[in-house]
Amino acid sequence: MKQLRVRVLLGVFLVAGVLAWAGSRLWYALGSLPAVPALAPVVLAGIAAVLLATVLSLRARLRAQRERRAGARGVEPMMAARAVLFGQASALVGALAAGVYGGMGLFLVTSDLFLVSARRGQALYAGLSVLAAAALVAVALWLQRVCRLPDDEDPAAPSPAR
Repeated sequence: MKQLRVRVLLGVFLVAGVLAWAGSRLWYALGSLPAVPALAPVVLAGIAAVLLATVLSLRARLRAQRERRAGARGVEPMMAARAVLFGQASALVGALAAGVYGGMGLFLVTSDLFLVSARRGQALYAGLSVLAAAALVAVALWLQRVCRLPDDEDPAAPSPAR
């Protein structure tokens, strides 16, 4: 399984941000702008917390397995693979959410809508959502790193013949 690269996540973030900013401008020009959900940062932070608990649990179990401690619960390879997939999907969702809420927040901050107190609250929710999504991406990348095989540690090492 290939590792998810930070460049891909930055690309998703930038494309989503530009599209959200342009879409917000267009939507506002047509007469209204959808609200940023107040629970968006809470949901993203909740997913990051679940992912963090997964990382900490897997890291402890993998350390115990590598050190060959007596009575240590190992990690099944399929479970580790599922965790990596969960982490990669979470990182992509986090980058997408950060881009969307970042683009909307940027539009709200730079437009005359920022003078309206309700829209200042929307900009705050968007900013908090970006922070929560960034935390989600960071934890997801950490999960991917924790579940790497020992052979994957040296990128300069020659790959085995197939």
